[in-house]
Amino acid sequence: MEAKAHARYVRVSPRKARMVIDMIRGQEVPRAREILQFSDRNVSEVIEKCLNSAVANAEREGVRAENLIVTTTYADEGPTLKRWRPRARGSAARIRKRTCHITVVVGTKEA
Repeated sequence: MEAKAHARYVRVSPRKARMVIDMIRGQEVPRAREILQFSDRNVSEVIEKCLNSAVANAEREGVRAENLIVTTTYADEGPTLKRWRPRARGSAARIRKRTCHITVVVGTKEA
């Protein structure tokens, strides 16, 4: 049994999100929540919400949260907001404000 949750258009670069996501992949759900709670990264709050949503989707099917593990997590690149910053002698520099789509999939333990 698998349950999935998405967090779309998160205003953080995919690279920064992947640093946190890699820490919880393959962990049991209580351990993953603990890791996210004590992580220093701001994106860990968004990932924790996504994890809780996936667990809630699994609990609707009658599975307990203690019996779940984080099977798959990934952060895909979303649309990039393009901005301009004035530079010397009338030129401009591009600023890319990146977004990402975070997906968390939880499944039952293989017994």
